[in-house]
Amino acid sequence: MKTKHCIVIYLLILLGNIPANALSINTQYYQTIRGKLIDHETKQALIGANIVILNSEPFKGTASDIDGNFILEKVKIGRVSLFISCMGYEAKTIANIEVGSAKQIILEIELVESVTNIQEVKVYPKTAKHETLNKMASVSGQAFTVEETSRYSGALNDPARMVSAYAGVSSDGEGSNEIIVRGNSPKGIQWRLEGVEIPNPNHFADEGSTGGAVNALNSNLLRNSDFFTGAFTAEYGNAYSGIFDINLRSGNNAKHEQTFGFSTMGMDFTLEGPLKKGYSGSYLANYRYSSLELLNNAGVIDFDGIPKYQDGSFKLVLPTKKAGKFTFFGLFGKSNMINKEENDEETITLGKNKIESNLNIVGVTNLLSLGKKSYLKNTLAWSATNSKYQSEILGDDNMMFSALQEKYQHDYLKFNSTFNTKLNAKNSLKVGLQFTRLGFDINSKNDFKNSGSFITDVDSDGNSHFIQSFVNWKYRITSQLSLVTGVHASYFALNDDYSIEPRAGLKYKFLSNQSISFGFGVHSKLESLSTYFIQQNNENNIPYKPNKDLKMSKAKHYVIGYNNQLNHNLHFKAEAYYQDLYHLAVENDPKSKIVLLDIKEGLADYDFVNKGTGKNYGVELSLERFFFNNFYYLFTGSLYQSKFTALDGIERNSRYNGNYTANLLIGKEYKVGKKGLNRTGWNAKITYRGGQYYTPVDLTKSREAGETIYKENSEFSKQGDDLFILNLTFNYKINRKKIRHEFKLDLKNATNNQAKILERYNKATREIENGEQLSLLPSLYYILYF
Repeated sequence: MKTKHCIVIYLLILLGNIPANALSINTQYYQTIRGKLIDHETKQALIGANIVILNSEPFKGTASDIDGNFILEKVKIGRVSLFISCMGYEAKTIANIEVGSAKQIILEIELVESVTNIQEVKVYPKTAKHETLNKMASVSGQAFTVEETSRYSGALNDPARMVSAYAGVSSDGEGSNEIIVRGNSPKGIQWRLEGVEIPNPNHFADEGSTGGAVNALNSNLLRNSDFFTGAFTAEYGNAYSGIFDINLRSGNNAKHEQTFGFSTMGMDFTLEGPLKKGYSGSYLANYRYSSLELLNNAGVIDFDGIPKYQDGSFKLVLPTKKAGKFTFFGLFGKSNMINKEENDEETITLGKNKIESNLNIVGVTNLLSLGKKSYLKNTLAWSATNSKYQSEILGDDNMMFSALQEKYQHDYLKFNSTFNTKLNAKNSLKVGLQFTRLGFDINSKNDFKNSGSFITDVDSDGNSHFIQSFVNWKYRITSQLSLVTGVHASYFALNDDYSIEPRAGLKYKFLSNQSISFGFGVHSKLESLSTYFIQQNNENNIPYKPNKDLKMSKAKHYVIGYNNQLNHNLHFKAEAYYQDLYHLAVENDPKSKIVLLDIKEGLADYDFVNKGTGKNYGVELSLERFFFNNFYYLFTGSLYQSKFTALDGIERNSRYNGNYTANLLIGKEYKVGKKGLNRTGWNAKITYRGGQYYTPVDLTKSREAGETIYKENSEFSKQGDDLFILNLTFNYKINRKKIRHEFKLDLKNATNNQAKILERYNKATREIENGEQLSLLPSLYYILYF
């Protein structure tokens, strides 16, 4: 890529948009902070809660009204921290809210009822940023903010890339945003949106994968969300590795606001505001279009194939007086790319690959209060994905021929119903039912030898059902000790498979700033639907489907954790875990080493049986200084092992057994101008981790077959190079009256380190080539808030 052009263009844009008086501004700008306070368990409004801006001069505070709403007007722009207290509830601090001149700050704050009688009120503001939004979780959870998604270097406004900074989490070295948790396959990740499981929300996603090149979820629409790495509570099923529990924010219901953004990744528009005057409903909508083709044609970047994509998302909030609150949400994505493989002189096309994919998600949620202590939440959602892949190769007759044709269509109709009740301050109960109709139309065929006759790997269409239910009980024994128990049950109608999964978590706060926690859970996950319908021929050359009765893969999670809030800005966390994996799908061959979880993407064309086992174990450390006085850092490190055993009975390293990973995130922000109205800053992320394992290619057999053939008995026998990645980000934010400009330069792999991570066979050149980590990728951003 022509990175020097990117840097020059960024500097020209930045210099051309900074007004001459940017450093000598005498005007003070203000903004409004609005929001609503509710009980965490019942979702009821909290009346008379106090909301105070810490260290404000003069003092600024307010109280929530009869509907739980509050408003803080004429707040100086910059960063502020809120302290919220309410009689009978645990106090809460929301630290370092970035207040700009263009957009109001809209918050929805949940407080947890205190289990002890209040005799004397003492204010000790403590930041609990590390605590998850889901208070049922005891271990292995991390809340993240939208601001972190845009601030962390290398995240590219993508929550999937952002969480790779957390302890025990790593990503794919080739540049995909796949999430590897504690040595588990990315296949074990579950994505959720507004409380319902969704398909892989990434552009250019492969069959069976949970990652991709670009996330279709735009960070402009996200609100604070949770990410879990193990021992999930009972409400989460169909996952054994990690849970991405994403929430969309509500639009501003008092003022119309807009955001325009342009970057090397694309351009986007966001609109939000009230539906009508005097009504508390709101709308929020976003559309994004890829601009990579424009930049490639201009010579700024250079791709072998141009990724083209567009996506949109929305959220409508419609409160009613008697029927509760209705929320409509949606996410749409469309992407395609044509990739050409050419000879060294770029005069002859040796191969051509065409990729097309579509994503559609729409849903409606109703949140209905049932008295003062209970609520019922029902969600109906429909989602669909459609992926097509075509590969052409230059034949011996110098004519292109079709070598591979694949089509994967999936549609899901989901209904979720959850009932939550707070029996008293100590006891709460949550139960739920989840029904999913799974539709599919799958076809894959190949002719790598140019025989004129395609071999069919899978050709199935139809539907099935997946039913899940759960019960969660939280018992707050004392204000220091809490116990969460539950059970999750699931049933897959395709092959009558079922799973009963007990879960438990215990948290003990033995000092005011320190706690220990324990977690246990049994977890399971369905395989990709295409795996169940793989077609093979028996000894009589009659097609059959060997995997139709394949059962769910399972894992038992054991976790022990320690938390220490060293001071109100510094937090230390340590966890040790052991995961017992069983019922794993392995090839039905006593000599084989093939484990389904090691197959990263694409069609798993093997005869599998559920006789594999595995284990993951390790320790994780995190030290985080929350953003305070314009400075933050986060250090995470983990040591781990990830092993699998196939039918040959020999324990081996899994593909994802990197053994260790370490991250350092650090950043500093500076006030610019006489009154500090503008901001500039830098952020860095340094990553060093062990390489993943890969299988070497058998060149002779690959040439004979016309496709990649790996060396027999050598599955994942070689380890890739250790990876060093330095990501750097520089930004500048300019506040004007009702308008805000933001400029950002993000350098991913700034040192252009090129570690070898795998081998692949190039069908066009008929040679083995090394797969290397993603090279230097500069990304430019301009965002206008108005």
